[in-house]
Amino acid sequence: MYEYIRGTVAEAAPTHAVLDVGGVGYYLHISLETFSAIEHAQTAKLFVHYVVREDAQLLYGFATKTERELFRLLVSVSGVGGNTARMILSTYSPRELQGIISAGNAVLLKNVKGLGLKTAQKIIVELSGKLATLGADEGTPAAAPDSGVVDEALEALVMLGFARTAAEKVLRTVVREEPSASVEELIRMALKRL
Repeated sequence: MYEYIRGTVAEAAPTHAVLDVGGVGYYLHISLETFSAIEHAQTAKLFVHYVVREDAQLLYGFATKTERELFRLLVSVSGVGGNTARMILSTYSPRELQGIISAGNAVLLKNVKGLGLKTAQKIIVELSGKLATLGADEGTPAAAPDSGVVDEALEALVMLGFARTAAEKVLRTVVREEPSASVEELIRMALKRL
């Protein structure tokens, strides 16, 4: 029904944004990826996914068409709702997610809060063939980081005395920037941020 909404950013938070369009405020549920794109913007154009349920009408907003298409693919998987799909897109950028699904890395995908291994495997099985043409206009998907390398780096940081949750968060950021980094490089970059 709605393709996009362009307006003044009246409010921006990590989970939602309010766009003022001619005096009408549209409340859109957003991912962290979209939040980082509009956080300091005066105006924004968000591509919209509109959901009508028995108890609610919801607007989800995305900074890019690729992110919106990934969201739509994720919610097409049985057992994955809007909030879970948004959490996945908040954890991994569209390029990272495409790489993870293409590589079949369910272990890395299940690191998303609230996502179990079976659902992660189901997402990979159902979406692996559907990503070939997605995001061709926005660059090719990045290679997925090897989960063994990430796990090894995480264990090393925990052994050094860092809290697991803090180390995981920093490692996710580092992996986004350098997906092909070795264990040593991941640890070195993570230590600079912890």
